[in-house]
Amino acid sequence: MDNNDLGSDIDKVLVTEDQIKARLVELAEEIDKDYAGKDLLIVGVLKGAVMVMADLARALHSHVTMDWMAVSSYGSGTQSSGVVRILKDLDADLTGRHVLVVEDIIDSGLTLSWLVSNLGSRGPASVEICTMLRKPEAAKVSIDVKYVGFDVPNEFVIGYGLDYAEKYRNVPFVATLAEHVYK
Repeated sequence: MDNNDLGSDIDKVLVTEDQIKARLVELAEEIDKDYAGKDLLIVGVLKGAVMVMADLARALHSHVTMDWMAVSSYGSGTQSSGVVRILKDLDADLTGRHVLVVEDIIDSGLTLSWLVSNLGSRGPASVEICTMLRKPEAAKVSIDVKYVGFDVPNEFVIGYGLDYAEKYRNVPFVATLAEHVYK
């Protein structure tokens, strides 16, 4: 899928496919260095992190174990309350393991803050976060993120795993969604 397939659905491209690929290589180099000789479990948060998780895992030069979680936060309308429900839990035991949570985007940080606390209670050696995108202006809680791909403005973005009504996840770049699509 490319710009031509999207018609007038996007306003502007924020991060190109080439920028994403290059940044993933850089992040993988950092992660390989930081976790050299350690038992690393990378945990993708479904559904959005599928693209990041797959591409990051392929860019790593060290052995890792992969697992997935699906969580849902809910509140009123489109705003997250930070109240989280686990839809799919990990299969792996975290005791003594180094855990790297892989996310597509961090907005308010409420769900991720809960998730890190939950994982931390399971006895891991460490829990860190890697995200492809972060919206600093949207943060409602402070979260220590060890690896960040790109900071983006507090706008509605799609692509590279991010969706609107389950569409646009397979767009290979990150773009702002045109307002006429969701209004």
